[in-house]
Amino acid sequence: MPLPASPAWLADRFECFERPSSLAVRVAELLHQEFSDGLKRPLGLATGRTMEPVYSALVERLLALPADQLSDVRQQWCSFNLDEYVGLGPGDCGSFAAEMDRQLAVPLGLEPGRVRLPDGLAADPAAEARRYADAVWTAGGIGLQLLGLGSNGHVGFNEPPCGPDAPSRSLRLSTATRRQNAAAFGGDPSRVPAGAITLGMEQILGAERILLVVSGAAKAGILARLLKEPPGPSLPASWLQDHPGLRLIVDRPALGG
Repeated sequence: MPLPASPAWLADRFECFERPSSLAVRVAELLHQEFSDGLKRPLGLATGRTMEPVYSALVERLLALPADQLSDVRQQWCSFNLDEYVGLGPGDCGSFAAEMDRQLAVPLGLEPGRVRLPDGLAADPAAEARRYADAVWTAGGIGLQLLGLGSNGHVGFNEPPCGPDAPSRSLRLSTATRRQNAAAFGGDPSRVPAGAITLGMEQILGAERILLVVSGAAKAGILARLLKEPPGPSLPASWLQDHPGLRLIVDRPALGG
């Protein structure tokens, strides 16, 4: 479906699907393609409600492969997640580490260490953010970065205002973001950790390619802003507009349809 009043920066880098399930299948296909082509640089992964059906579709797709092809995927797998809550580790059900175990690592039988995240239990979160950025750099940088779109325009946990050179860091989460993520904490925003470690816009924009996935009517307002506004610190996701490897995949509800 064509995008109404498509901005010049999107050009032919846009796909829209009628149903969220179709969107999830398409994104899973693109992630699988990374392994079919031979994974050359690590995947950059994200969490959140948008990604749950994507990972479900990816697991279904990969587990249907012949045994030798599935084994090849397991041997190639190398990914770095964008972020983790400060104070939570793999043993905490609300952590992103636990979420990735449930959604990907355990169902796919991936070896420990294949799916990497910041250490939310690190004694010095700021130092951990720097260590994690160094690990991404040492691994060759991100090949394909998967992103969702936060309700206030954040990507990763890069909260507004945020410049394009923001580094990997430890930061406090906004009230809007804690409210958006409350579902994993019994619906209570006060139970969402106040801080997180995140890769910065510096690392995100350093990815070879970026796949921005936006799903659901709740994201229609912020997506409309992204499509209309020029890059600026009040909308961190807007810095993606200048990335030559950006692809935007949405469903009709996210367009307000």
